[in-house]
Amino acid sequence: MVKEDFPILKGIVYLDNAATTQKPVQVINVIKEYYEKYNANVHRGIYPLAKMSTELYEDAHKRVAQFINAEPQEIVFVRNTTEGLNIAEQILYQFLEEGEGNIVTTLSEHHSNLLPWYRLSEVLGLELRLVLPDPELGRIKEEDIVEAIDEGTKVVAVQGASNVTGYVVDVKKVFSKAKKYGALTVLDGAQSVPHIKTDVKEIKADFLAFSAHKMLGPMGIGALFMRREIGEEAEPVLLGGDMIKYVSFVDSELKVEWNELPWKFEAGTPNVAGAVGFSAAVDYLEKYIDRLFKEETKLALHMFEYLTDKGFNVIGDRERGGIVAFFKEGMDPHLTAMKLGKKGIYVRSGYHCAQPLHEVLGAKNGSVRASLYLYNDEEDVEAFLSEVDKL
Repeated sequence: MVKEDFPILKGIVYLDNAATTQKPVQVINVIKEYYEKYNANVHRGIYPLAKMSTELYEDAHKRVAQFINAEPQEIVFVRNTTEGLNIAEQILYQFLEEGEGNIVTTLSEHHSNLLPWYRLSEVLGLELRLVLPDPELGRIKEEDIVEAIDEGTKVVAVQGASNVTGYVVDVKKVFSKAKKYGALTVLDGAQSVPHIKTDVKEIKADFLAFSAHKMLGPMGIGALFMRREIGEEAEPVLLGGDMIKYVSFVDSELKVEWNELPWKFEAGTPNVAGAVGFSAAVDYLEKYIDRLFKEETKLALHMFEYLTDKGFNVIGDRERGGIVAFFKEGMDPHLTAMKLGKKGIYVRSGYHCAQPLHEVLGAKNGSVRASLYLYNDEEDVEAFLSEVDKL
């Protein structure tokens, strides 16, 4: 059984996977082994330990790149999806003209993929086009995103899957329209890459950000895919050590040359142990990724139907992955989550960093969210629904 690989799951039902996933012993042991046997700073030493650490770190870039069909040079390790999207925004400053065009995104986005584009539009004086959810479906429709894209669109930034409705966006359809007009494309893959096989070339992404901790890996590390041509042209965002090829003082002036990709975007000492754990998590996840979404959806639909029959408002419709967020008049989401927690059922409560979406869909006090991953099963779902029933 998969659960046997996750020691922390003994005696609890963990349904907060959209926030972070638990780690299998295979990942935990790799991180432990790194610190016990290989710990040294990378790209700095010529002694054996430093060489081994550097090799492991660079191999991690290759492994993560392979997982999304990218080149190793296109993978920049960051702290998390949020940092990756903010770096993408800072790079896009370099490619956009002030006062010209629009940015297309949706009101369904996590704040991390909403606020950077709000700021970019404010600073450069661009129109921010926010696609609203369909009131009948309670989610965004791809047709509405596509319709918002025109010859003036400079950036299209969308999520691969919603962390509230669980809906999976047809990104290929959206980005195809964006490319027709030469717009740059940004994908928030925090909730999609861990559940659905993703190919950056197929979907025509220019940027893709995702986090290791949402796909069985450690916290504090994620990846920003940046299409090679963009990375080579862009100036680095963070300056310091390792992102530089050389700094020289010649003729009373500093002469500077940036490092090669991806290192020119990875300033300072990186999270090497995190990268090693990230690589191990990808190895583990690879065995399940092809069937994972289908299995999660089956469980989520059972939850959706049960909660709907009981009179709860479930955000979104039947088209969803493994996320079910619900609310009810007079129900306090935080109190509900707290009571479930006391019974060993761990769920999320609040706005889930998507407050505007909750407001327009009538969940002004937030919602309770149960989110699934590869170690959840029917027994977990029944335990959750049984406790909700009692409440």
